[in-house]
Amino acid sequence: MDNTHSLPFAGLTPDVILDAVESLGLRASGSLLALNSYENRVYQVGMDEAPPLVAKFYRPQRWSDEAILEEHIFSLQLAEREIPAVPPLVFAGQTLHAHGGFRFALFERRGGRAPELDRDDTLQWVGRFLGRIHALGGTADYLHRPALDPQTFGREPLDFLLAGDWLPSELKEVYRGVAEHALLGVARCFERAGGATSIRLHGDCHVGNLLWTDAGPHFVDFDDSRMGPAVQDLWMLLSGDRAEQSRQLGEVLAGYEDFREFDMRELNLLEALRTLRLLHYSAWLARRWHDPAFPAAFPWFGAPRYWEEQILALREQIALMDEPPLWSC
Repeated sequence: MDNTHSLPFAGLTPDVILDAVESLGLRASGSLLALNSYENRVYQVGMDEAPPLVAKFYRPQRWSDEAILEEHIFSLQLAEREIPAVPPLVFAGQTLHAHGGFRFALFERRGGRAPELDRDDTLQWVGRFLGRIHALGGTADYLHRPALDPQTFGREPLDFLLAGDWLPSELKEVYRGVAEHALLGVARCFERAGGATSIRLHGDCHVGNLLWTDAGPHFVDFDDSRMGPAVQDLWMLLSGDRAEQSRQLGEVLAGYEDFREFDMRELNLLEALRTLRLLHYSAWLARRWHDPAFPAAFPWFGAPRYWEEQILALREQIALMDEPPLWSC
């Protein structure tokens, strides 16, 4: 992770952005619109006599070139099979480029609206879409990206938080105890799942990365793609109380299994993955706090109330992880 550069994007000026785009033989109009992204920097770039493009400038030292290219290859493979993802554009046989000390890629601008996930037909459509993604994701492994597992999303984030001064002194031991208890629950969930298969995932499959048009859904931003259990790409689409989430999951799986069989043992991982995301998210904010964009966007991070809410959320997850799976066929 990038912990050494206090201002990782300080040199990414508008001139550098435009020069980078034009270094590929394109002509930019000069218009720039910053898009919502914290991990990287993403811009809509106006083009002369052509539709705007999206330029993503990768956070220095986060991914190796090999890790970025693995994700690019997966996205391109999806597009080749007419699975609606948004792959990087290819220039002179390359998808990853460098300019001014930054690595970047260009993408077509794809619009859309939020999906209506309260509709059964929409949930089934999204399920079919994910089934197609995972069918391809299971045909090869990532070699240069970390897996999503209890070590990378649980133990390592917790150790990072406890080694620093992120928690108020009066809450640090309480948080440590609750988090350790939660990790024991995570381990039990993985034992019940019986060694679930890891495949290439989208990895950050929330509704903000799922856009809908009249032609159906498409995913954007595979930047967090990694190896992990298939259910990771399902649970973030669920909302509401247990009964509502159970109904939603059943509809998603009905569509999913049109293209790929789902290992029902993975349902034991659903609440465990929620728990791991809580730990990983707090550590992600802490690791990125040196980037000025983070204190500005997340001013509440680090306050006692934030950690009190995290302790409560982890306690709730400890109880939920001992409940039966959310859905059964």
